[in-house]
Amino acid sequence: MSLQTKYLLDENQMPKFWYNIQADLPKALPAVLHPGTLQPIGPDDLAPLFPMELIMQEVSTEREIEIPEPVRDIYRLWRPAPLYRAHRLEKVLGTPAKIFYKYEGVSPAGSHKPNTAIPQAFYNKQAGVKRLTTETGAGQWGTSLSFAGSLFDLEVLVFQVRVSYDQKPYRRAVMETYGARCLPSPSNQTEYGRSVLAQRPDHPGSLGIAISEAVELAVQREDTKYALGSVLNHVLMHQTIIGLEAMEQLQMADAWPDVVVGCTGGGSNFAGIAFPFIGHALRGGRKSRIVAVEPAACPSLTRGKYAYDFGDTGHMTPLTKMHTLGSTFTPPGFHAGGLRYHGMAPLVSHCKELGLLEATAYTQGQCFEAGVTFARAEGIVPAPEANHAVKGAIEEALRCKREGKSETILFNLCGHGHFDMAAYQKYFAGELKDEQYDEKELAMALSGLPSVPEPA
Repeated sequence: MSLQTKYLLDENQMPKFWYNIQADLPKALPAVLHPGTLQPIGPDDLAPLFPMELIMQEVSTEREIEIPEPVRDIYRLWRPAPLYRAHRLEKVLGTPAKIFYKYEGVSPAGSHKPNTAIPQAFYNKQAGVKRLTTETGAGQWGTSLSFAGSLFDLEVLVFQVRVSYDQKPYRRAVMETYGARCLPSPSNQTEYGRSVLAQRPDHPGSLGIAISEAVELAVQREDTKYALGSVLNHVLMHQTIIGLEAMEQLQMADAWPDVVVGCTGGGSNFAGIAFPFIGHALRGGRKSRIVAVEPAACPSLTRGKYAYDFGDTGHMTPLTKMHTLGSTFTPPGFHAGGLRYHGMAPLVSHCKELGLLEATAYTQGQCFEAGVTFARAEGIVPAPEANHAVKGAIEEALRCKREGKSETILFNLCGHGHFDMAAYQKYFAGELKDEQYDEKELAMALSGLPSVPEPA
């Protein structure tokens, strides 16, 4: 008897609403503060950066937000995405666990990021915006926004973290194919970029610096807005289509996850797979263990401080309460560029503080080893970011083997690694070092956190 491997939904079964976890949280998210007054910000404070529809989604506490039909029409290019049962990986590991993975690498851009790039471009186009600025690490977000910009006839300017810009030239080529302009960050195109280069001409860059550059240019022109690929509430909400689809597919498989695993950098793909399951439990449904896996070289959830901090290095953004390594912290140049961010999404951080999830960290060597094991069993070469989720899932499966438990494990394979083969080459050549962050730099960055009085 053959075993079913793929669980597929028809296009007409695609979710019609995004899920907003803020409706179900037992304690409200701490307020976002104005960097000058330290008072809670209002919609008007965000208007220079985002169209009003996205701002209203950012602050909404409604459980469901309708996905516009034009967005769903574009989603149909790759959604619903497949859910796979990893029979071959289970066999290789010798585990009694059942391993499922939701595969987001089927999108045109090769990752989960178009799930939010498309609606962001749609709402900006509706608002009469002509140009979007953004940042990107490994390039998956920059690629996705470039793709979305091409569909909605928007000019897109991407600041890519310099170390990733140099490591991944083909990502840049894809962005340019979609019609975007991609610059290495720090750059000489912004006042903030020039100030960073003046201090350190060979600066490897960081997502915090790239955000500062993108924000600086966005506020200079009325026809320009800023688009962020992770961290913000509305971005995480757009990604929940991943978990919502997975719920339907798991029912087809007559299964429900005991453990849900996702990799974490800014928090978007993790929230996409995990938030619907967290919400299900908060509403009285069956509870799953939720495991966030992050890089040991940029461990915001496991080593960061839960405090108010800036989302960017140039301190142009509002202050949010999150797990942070400090906005001036520059992670080493490891290959999971999409996870090299100093802070964790406020909603993910809040969920951890509420005890709704747990976090762990692994080195890039451990994660690439897991990615190769997965590729040789399942055939898909994961992106370096996704390797962290693969590692987390394998560790859970091996725990089940030790304990003799037949648990069900679900993880999000958030993107393929076809543009990351230089990193795999280094891994096979023994040249992929486990980068260590500078403890002194981390201490200095944390000591510089903004002073925010506790509410009475």
